[in-house]
Amino acid sequence: MAAPKKYSQELRDRATRMALDARRDPVTATGAIKRIADQLGIHPEALRTWVRQAEIDDAGPAGPDQ
Repeated sequence: MAAPKKYSQELRDRATRMALDARRDPVTATGAIKRIADQLGIHPEALRTWVRQAEIDDAGPAGPDQ
């Protein structure tokens, strides 16, 4: 049996969306993940992982057939 998730899916989605939006704006990009993680009470590395995965998912499938 898997351990219960520490953060709800809603919180993960909200934090990821906030971080991605902040990173798109050059004015707020620096330190965005740490700042948002602190605001929402999330560990910065957890948010960094979620953002990295969201960026991969948004890129879609990659490969020589593309």
